[in-house]
Amino acid sequence: MYDIIIVGAGPAGLSAAVYGLRAGKSVLLLEKESYGGQIINTPEIENYPGIKKISGYEFAENLYQQAVDLGAKLLYEAVTAIETEKEIKKVLTAENEYLCKAVILATGARHRRLGIEREEEFAGRGVSYCATCDGMFFKGKDVAVAGGGNTALQDALFLSNYCKKVYLIHRREEFRGEKRLADALREKENVEFVLNCQVTALNGENTLTSVTVRDKNTEKEKELFVNGIFIAVGQEPQSQIVQNLIDTDKGGYIISGEDCDTNCSGVFTAGDCRTKSIRQLATAVSDGAVAALKACEYMETC
Repeated sequence: MYDIIIVGAGPAGLSAAVYGLRAGKSVLLLEKESYGGQIINTPEIENYPGIKKISGYEFAENLYQQAVDLGAKLLYEAVTAIETEKEIKKVLTAENEYLCKAVILATGARHRRLGIEREEEFAGRGVSYCATCDGMFFKGKDVAVAGGGNTALQDALFLSNYCKKVYLIHRREEFRGEKRLADALREKENVEFVLNCQVTALNGENTLTSVTVRDKNTEKEKELFVNGIFIAVGQEPQSQIVQNLIDTDKGGYIISGEDCDTNCSGVFTAGDCRTKSIRQLATAVSDGAVAALKACEYMETC
């Protein structure tokens, strides 16, 4: 029996562990992959208050070590379901089941797919969702970036420093990302905007050799010969395990306000998996702190 079980060991989950442990509660973290979440792949963090510059890996490692030093227990098991019965919660994994008084869902989000044929087939063989992770494999080659938000613009800027040619494909005329990023890309001689276009096919035999795009205005298609495409079209929450237990919005995000509470008594949520307007490292860590303190408050009253 644990006081708090946290599902997910990204910044939100690790922050929740730190606050829960400092409140004198026993804490179990369950993580299906590796601690740190998506931030671990970020080469430089420059917008976290109080830290001028740090790598995502170092930040995640520091936060993980802080939680472990306080007594956190981390198990690498994928949670398959959560059951609630009065004050006791049961968290099920493929291997075991665990009991607790409160649950914090910090499952995060993953990169959204384009949803076209052969996307999974070419994953790791020309299709990537992380420019900073895989960009150097395409040094001196032609690549494409699909998307129009800040992530897509930042990816294109990053890749323009190493790749011979970068096509930035966006389905609209205007980008959703910051103007300063778009302006910086316009100054790059090796960056070409492919606007009002949608990726319709991924081509090649064993590896990607080209992508087909369709102009949304003329319906004409053309082929861009590239060795890789970096997909940056948003994220989708990892909330499938609680779809039948917790209220979610139409996008699958767990419905919760700034108190990180959910419609299910004793179940809280934190980080990118919950409904919120801003998803940043600072807000994820903040959510973790709030969720842990609200869980402690809940245990004192039940």
